[in-house]
Amino acid sequence: MYKLFLRSLISVLFLLGFSLNVNAEFKVGFVYVGPTGDHGWTYQHHEGRNAVEALGIKTTYVESVPEGADAERVIRQLAQSGHDLIFTTSFGYMDPTNKVAKDFPNVKFEHATGYKREHSNVSTYSARFYEGRTLLGHMAGKMTKTNTIGYIASFPIPEVIRGINAMTLAAQKVNPDIKTKIVWVFTWYDPGKESEAAQALIDQGADIIMQHTDSTAPVQVAE
Repeated sequence: MYKLFLRSLISVLFLLGFSLNVNAEFKVGFVYVGPTGDHGWTYQHHEGRNAVEALGIKTTYVESVPEGADAERVIRQLAQSGHDLIFTTSFGYMDPTNKVAKDFPNVKFEHATGYKREHSNVSTYSARFYEGRTLLGHMAGKMTKTNTIGYIASFPIPEVIRGINAMTLAAQKVNPDIKTKIVWVFTWYDPGKESEAAQALIDQGADIIMQHTDSTAPVQVAE
């Protein structure tokens, strides 16, 4: 999905004449909250970056950037080093993105899953992830033997809460006895915490585990 999205976005920017000097080299930067090998959110963004680079566009990426002061520093460095477009790929990058964008009006910023667009050079992007979680909830409601679904949640932000609600409502529609137990880990990627959360949910009777985090650790525990 991200391959298609990023390639389409770059193409649109060119078609719209994105204040680009045809003699200049177009550069795109990516800021990742996790490692490129997480097999989840960051991995998919990185696949998109590879697809963009295959089109002949120069790209740069910085992985495992914590949300907060480090994010602002990295975003600012990319803006200062001549990048024309910067993807900030985590919800917690929202304020740092807008702060840096104010100082670099000629740089375009694309922020993932946020809702603040304080400057004309800031856009946001997301997807209807809750639709997929609705289908998972429907299946989980029919499959569970204990009527207990465990959910490993990252942060209490809109996209995560939407996902929990979508899954739970769909499960309860086919099985009114469903209960959802949630463990908040307050991280996007921490295999240790995610493993502990999965085990805690299993110990509480959950026979189906879902997650809104990025590592494969919960899957390994469930096996």
